[in-house]
Amino acid sequence: MASSLPIPDIKVIGPSFIQKDSQNADKPLPTDFNHPYTPYPIQTAFMQTLYSVLDRTVDNTTTTTFSSTAATLVPSNPSKSPSPTPLFNMTTAPTVHMINRATDSKVTSKTATSKDKDKAKVPTSSSVPKGHHAQIALFESPTGTGKSLSLICASLTWLRNHKRLQFESEMEKIKQQMEASGEPGWMVESALKRKREELAQRYQEMERTLERIREREREMEKEGEKGQARGGKRRKLDRGKGDEEEGGKKKGSGGGGSRGLTASDEDNEFLIDDWRDQGGFDENDPMGQLSKETRELLEKVGMGTAGGNKGGEDGPVAEEGIKIFYTSRTHSQLTQFIQELRRPEFPASVPTLDAQDEDAAKEIVKQIPLSSRQKLCINPSVNKLGTLAAINERCQSLQQPKTPKEHRCPYLPSAANLKATHEFRDTALATLPDIEDLYQTGKQLKICPYYASRAAIPGAEVITLPYPLLLQKSAREALGIKLEGNIVIIDEAHNIMDAVSNVHAAEIKYTDLKRAKLSLAMYYQRFHQKLNGENRVMVAQLQRVVEALGVYIKSRLDQAAKGLKEDQEGVVYDANLLLTTGGADQINLYKLISYVQESKLAFKIEGYVSYCEEESRDTDDEEAEKEIKKREGRPPVLHTLCSFLTALTNLSSEGKIFFEKIPPPRGEVQDMKLSYMLLSPTHAFSSIAESARAVILAGGTMSPMEDYKAHLFPDVPPEKITTLSCGHVIPKENLCVWTLGSIAPNPKVNTGIGEDCFDFTFSKRSNSNMINRLGLVLLNLCSVVPDGVVAFFPSYGYLEEVIQVWKVHDQAMGPKTMWERLESKKALFMDSKTESSEQTLQKYSDVIHSEVRPLSPSGARVKGAMLLSVVGGKMSEGINFSDRLGRCVIVVGLPYPNPRSPEWEARREYLEANFVERYNASHPTSTTAAAAAQPVIPPPSNTNPRSSSSSRNRHHKNNKPANVAKLAARASTVFYENATLRAVNQSIGRAIRHQNDYAAIVLIDHRYEKEHVRARLPGWIREGWEETQKMAKEEGKAQKGLQGMMGRVNMFFRTKKQN
Repeated sequence: MASSLPIPDIKVIGPSFIQKDSQNADKPLPTDFNHPYTPYPIQTAFMQTLYSVLDRTVDNTTTTTFSSTAATLVPSNPSKSPSPTPLFNMTTAPTVHMINRATDSKVTSKTATSKDKDKAKVPTSSSVPKGHHAQIALFESPTGTGKSLSLICASLTWLRNHKRLQFESEMEKIKQQMEASGEPGWMVESALKRKREELAQRYQEMERTLERIREREREMEKEGEKGQARGGKRRKLDRGKGDEEEGGKKKGSGGGGSRGLTASDEDNEFLIDDWRDQGGFDENDPMGQLSKETRELLEKVGMGTAGGNKGGEDGPVAEEGIKIFYTSRTHSQLTQFIQELRRPEFPASVPTLDAQDEDAAKEIVKQIPLSSRQKLCINPSVNKLGTLAAINERCQSLQQPKTPKEHRCPYLPSAANLKATHEFRDTALATLPDIEDLYQTGKQLKICPYYASRAAIPGAEVITLPYPLLLQKSAREALGIKLEGNIVIIDEAHNIMDAVSNVHAAEIKYTDLKRAKLSLAMYYQRFHQKLNGENRVMVAQLQRVVEALGVYIKSRLDQAAKGLKEDQEGVVYDANLLLTTGGADQINLYKLISYVQESKLAFKIEGYVSYCEEESRDTDDEEAEKEIKKREGRPPVLHTLCSFLTALTNLSSEGKIFFEKIPPPRGEVQDMKLSYMLLSPTHAFSSIAESARAVILAGGTMSPMEDYKAHLFPDVPPEKITTLSCGHVIPKENLCVWTLGSIAPNPKVNTGIGEDCFDFTFSKRSNSNMINRLGLVLLNLCSVVPDGVVAFFPSYGYLEEVIQVWKVHDQAMGPKTMWERLESKKALFMDSKTESSEQTLQKYSDVIHSEVRPLSPSGARVKGAMLLSVVGGKMSEGINFSDRLGRCVIVVGLPYPNPRSPEWEARREYLEANFVERYNASHPTSTTAAAAAQPVIPPPSNTNPRSSSSSRNRHHKNNKPANVAKLAARASTVFYENATLRAVNQSIGRAIRHQNDYAAIVLIDHRYEKEHVRARLPGWIREGWEETQKMAKEEGKAQKGLQGMMGRVNMFFRTKKQN
């Protein structure tokens, strides 16, 4: 039963995290989270909520069972579900239960200091029982509210407290065992004292080792050996010409083959090894991709898995415990997180021997960043290859047993550089490094950072990694990391469902298949007599698959040549048709994919073809040279093919295959691509949700949150999902929010320019009169808003259309064009697909911060600048429009995806079909067997929104009552709106970046005035809109229309100027 927490601007949605039960009711929550600053009240509430979620994982060892209701359906039993079906054998998707959104509630907590101890039994292992459901938390905390520090302080305070509780639990266990055996009290106390000293000394020894390394690092920084001191401006990695020159001087640096090879040399370099089908590598072995020698070596130095050391030297690193895996979208965001991680100080994990030093004892956070070879490879002859696929292939080929020792990578951990491996590990754990630090440390110690970083995993508390390395199970296995029993924090999680879809997407072009066919033919002609029987069979099978895919796409191209629109793009409803030619549909794709990967066939063939082209190339043919250089930066074509074939083996219910005619490259007449799109993230994300102790999704603009629950955690009981939406740290007078549906307060009134309602739906948004009225609104805003204005449009195409209208003279608009009138108010900049966003942003910033007001084309001095950008574009995410850069953010229209696109049609039909199945499962009278629904992720932020009149749910709707079909259609519409509003919310979040910032936010479209649309905006925006309306009413001004907006906005900035 929840009660009130006296903290403002907080809304907790979902089950209260304070449960009146025997496990959690009396647990006090800390008030001291070791925050480096005095936290805002909402930061304290954020940290207490997160701490409580993590604390519930300690005693949570059983799976909660709940019964079916109208809103919450019985979850499916994974152990009884049918075995996965590949895409070639399409079956009806199983359904999953739907989580009901709980009502809003406030929470209360019993507070205590971080030194308070919970005497309950604490598990000493990070493992979790089978059938475990992670604790789930969804946090929305606007940018500027200190989200990163709140995540750090709450999670690490809990982790350090948990370690201390483990220590005390171990002592209590020893005491109980000795007392049960009848040992006298003095002996018990003596044994406990020795154990405490042993553990404390081991901990102190490790800390002293790490402190010596930190001291050496500080001295090196002072001497300038590592550049500027930490906290200053970081220099970018220099992996260019200098590295190549250095690599050129090194013998055996793993370079590529020389030119003019003999036949024997060609065999050694390009001929694949004998291969026998032995069932492939163990899928549970994360080191399965490496050679036997490398595997044995890495296991010897403690890098076999993330599960700890396997017989090597332990060094000073403590045994492995619970870890925090933190992931974000980009490496730059991870670097910012690590910079924040350096700010706070946390108490030691183990109590010190001297009780008087207990309060002063601090322990540095042990963090290791993980990344791909592309970011961490220090072998100049390998990292110069550019693409991730090429680097991976070359790296692994240099580890093969047949590779001569003088040609193997000299940076790979070996018996000769074992000391350097341990020094790398200790340095990493001692210094809170980012990726650039690891790269430089590896270069200094001449040890591979990609492999050596694994030695630091057992001793690390925090592991940072980008999205793709966490979201792909194969990537986690390749890095040797396990999530079982650990904490996963996903930051910038507003796009996590799209991210899951993107990492599992794949495509292949007709021109790729033509090149693959030619490459295979060249390779087979040269080496077929030297390939063993198994190799010849597998290469022949690959040729048949390539031929079949090529025949299918060619037939589609022939149809598209007739000019019919439906033949230009669409859905491949029967994936079995892709491989009907030549009996390719009888080939075991799992085995074929495994063969290509294990034999390194793609890299061998690409290397041989490149060698042949090099020998026969005409350096005087400039166009051919450009084409060759362009191709050098692409992954091997067979690697692309293998990725597409892997997608075909996914569950049939997970995704769809699409075809689309595309512009052909140079020298080609026509081209078409096949692309695989993941429809549902449920199965792909389940390996994370079912393994981790807790999964935390955090972002600045997470609203609306329903989709995360339904599509990422469909089988998690509602009582294990906590959602929290924080208000902003700014005072209410620093925000002005206005929704503008028309020029006049009463819509659809003729103003002399045309119907004045702003309706930016696809069918009406091209109206030139409305576009010019939009220009008038922006012109008025530019007249009163100081410094920077940022306007977001639905798409790049529509932005260009609007600008073209503004540049055409309209008699009703006066002697000047609208574009000229806007230029007389502010300098204008436009985001473009073709130009660098960094350059555009820099020019925009320079104008705003210039002490001299710039001249407009007409010669007049202007005040500030306006940037025209796109929702979902390059400027809508990760860009900071704080203070003067973003005094006003304008969103024009709603960027709905095109509902008639094949991708959205497939997703919508899938969503509606699953809704019907969920409906049947919740009604006992239904004749359809109950099953659990698998939902679908939001559509991609595609442009050209329009209302759909096409048939809905063509495969499942006809036999259902009309009301069920309407409910299903409504559910897909809500899902559609949620996807759109998430993109809008992300654009809005570019403004208001700190406590003292202020800005006006204007949403232009009559649909923003509808309650169901505003309800999907972040809470702090809704509150800002309500406050703005209240103030307009108190001032006696109109609450709608252009006049009312200008009165309120003008007063808002006039007040700020006076203050």
